[in-house]
Amino acid sequence: MRKNRVIQRIKQKDSVVNGWLSLPCGFATEMMAHQGWDSLTIDMQHGLIDYTDCVTMLTAISTTSTVPLVRVPSLEPGLIMKVLDAGAYGVIAPMINTADDAQALVSACRYPPLGMRSYGPHRAMLYGGADYAAHANDEVLILGMIETREGVANLDEILAVEGLDGIYIGPADLALSHGKAPGFDHGEGELDTIIQSLIDRCRQQGKVTGIHNGSATHARSMLARGCDLVTVGSDARLLVNGSRDILEAMGHKVQVSEGY
Repeated sequence: MRKNRVIQRIKQKDSVVNGWLSLPCGFATEMMAHQGWDSLTIDMQHGLIDYTDCVTMLTAISTTSTVPLVRVPSLEPGLIMKVLDAGAYGVIAPMINTADDAQALVSACRYPPLGMRSYGPHRAMLYGGADYAAHANDEVLILGMIETREGVANLDEILAVEGLDGIYIGPADLALSHGKAPGFDHGEGELDTIIQSLIDRCRQQGKVTGIHNGSATHARSMLARGCDLVTVGSDARLLVNGSRDILEAMGHKVQVSEGY
């Protein structure tokens, strides 16, 4: 089976720089994949992407060595199994608040005896190899999103779930759950302290920590503080920023486009 280069990099103590895909376009995905990202995450939660789009995008990523990940919209096991069968080499699941949530995620992603994933990895075998099923439990990365007060409080129990590789911190929802404005790069204060606590507790348990960032500067600082995987930049945001830079250089009025 094709090795998961994200897992390999983390084991070697190398950082993982992850890009984000929210536009349902195979060609844009292929363009992103050819730029050299360690991994790209197809966002089926907040992106404009359905399952058919996802398969096309996974196929586009497979023209490169970039590792394909998918953020699923929920813990619905059928969809989780389908994105894995389509060739996703990692799943990020939102709103993991309890150990039961984490167990449900693992069960959908792992073949027995670790989980209940059903056999049928049609495209996954084309991408990963004919021996995919024998090694998938070791090569598929599973990250549960910690983004609520409840998830923070239950982190130790969540990390104890066998088969869960680690967490992905969602700073925007974490801020909302603490009565603050959503955003990615929080300065010193309560949220920053909570995020550092999450990182430290994961490192103590030997678990992976990923986090969403709004800037490369902040992403580099999070790597220095102990994160293994940092997301910085999305297809939509790159379109916005690139357009804005050109229009500003031309002295043209720039529209405000936030939320990407």
